[in-house]
Amino acid sequence: MAVVLFLLAGLAEIGGGYLVWLWLREGRSLWLGLTGCLVLVAYGIIPTLQSFPSFGRVYAAYGGVFIVLAVLWGWLIDRKTPDLYDWIGAVVCTAGVAIMLWAPRG
Repeated sequence: MAVVLFLLAGLAEIGGGYLVWLWLREGRSLWLGLTGCLVLVAYGIIPTLQSFPSFGRVYAAYGGVFIVLAVLWGWLIDRKTPDLYDWIGAVVCTAGVAIMLWAPRG
């Protein structure tokens, strides 16, 4: 369930931000911007559904997931092909997320 919530939060943050970007930077409809703002509110709520007890740990781990999703969004939506170093960075971030969330703690 943790992975699903991280993915939903990431898509809400990136998708909402993208809609606001389209409104402000590309002159698209105000309604698109307002929809983006509502999606960003959902992004603020979704991580609170995580079962991990530490706010800082959840948001730090989410940051790694966000980076991977942002690389994928840029590739699939903006059509900007990631290079080798983008992929290496995404893998390093994913490893960091796994360590932060699931490392044995005493």
